[in-house]
Amino acid sequence: MSETVVIKLGGTTIADQEHILAEVAALARRRPVILVHGGGKRLTEWLDRMGVVSQFRGGLRVTDAASLEVAAAVLRGVINSELVSGLRALGVDAVGLSGVDGGLLIAERIEDLGFVARVVGLRRDLLDALMVAGQVPVVAPLARDEHGIVCNVNADDVAAGIAAGIGARQLVLLTDVDGVRDATGRRIDSLTAPEAEALIENGVIAGGMVPKVRAALGALAWEGSEAIIADASAEHALARALDDPTFGTRLTASRSARVGAA
Repeated sequence: MSETVVIKLGGTTIADQEHILAEVAALARRRPVILVHGGGKRLTEWLDRMGVVSQFRGGLRVTDAASLEVAAAVLRGVINSELVSGLRALGVDAVGLSGVDGGLLIAERIEDLGFVARVVGLRRDLLDALMVAGQVPVVAPLARDEHGIVCNVNADDVAAGIAAGIGARQLVLLTDVDGVRDATGRRIDSLTAPEAEALIENGVIAGGMVPKVRAALGALAWEGSEAIIADASAEHALARALDDPTFGTRLTASRSARVGAA
C-alpha cells in the first residue's frame, strides 16, 4: 500500500488556508503528497456576480454550459494557481493540473446534473512520474467524460478516485465541519462502510455530507486504508487528522464505530 497521502482542500482564499498549506508543505518533506482542491464557495460567488443561480441536487452542483465555463476558469485558473503559488512560496515543488491534463482522470457523465461527471479510473503513471521527480501534484476537479467533453467533478470524488487508484493508505477530506454526526448531533469518531451506508439510508447523513461520505467510502479499496473527514479550521488540522483517532471521523472497511465528544 502506498504511503502517499491524498489531501482534499476546499477552495476558499489562500489567506484562509495559510495554516493548512504550511502543514501540507511540512508533510511533503516527509511523505509523498497529492493535493486535490475544490472551490464551491468561490465558484458560487463568481456565478452570483454574473447573475447565474447555483442549483444543487443530492449535494452536487448542477452545471450547465455557462456555469461550466466559469467553473473551469475559477477552479483551474484562479484557485489552482493560487495553491501552487502558495506551496512554491513554502519551498514545495508543486505542479498544477486538472483531471483533463494528460488524461489524468477517466470519468463518466452523471445523468440529470448537466456537465458533471464521476471518476471511474486514473492514469496513475502521470502522477507517479511527477512524484518520482519530487513534485507535489495539485489537482483541480475537472475531467473529460466518455465523449471527450470537459465536465465539473466533485472534488471529494476526485480525491477518493486518486486515493483508490494509487492504493493510498490515507485520504484526508478537510472541510468546514468537524466530521460526521449521529442522530443526536454527536460527532462519530469512526465508521465502517456498512454503518455509514445505514446512516445515509436512515437520513442521519444528509445533504452535502452524503456525496462526501460516499466519496470517502470509495477510497477504501485497499485493506488497511482509511479516509478521514475533518475540520480544516482547527489548529494542526492535518497532523491531527493523520494521527489523532479522536479528531474528525475515520471511515474504514471493517472497524466498529465509536461516538466522540460533541
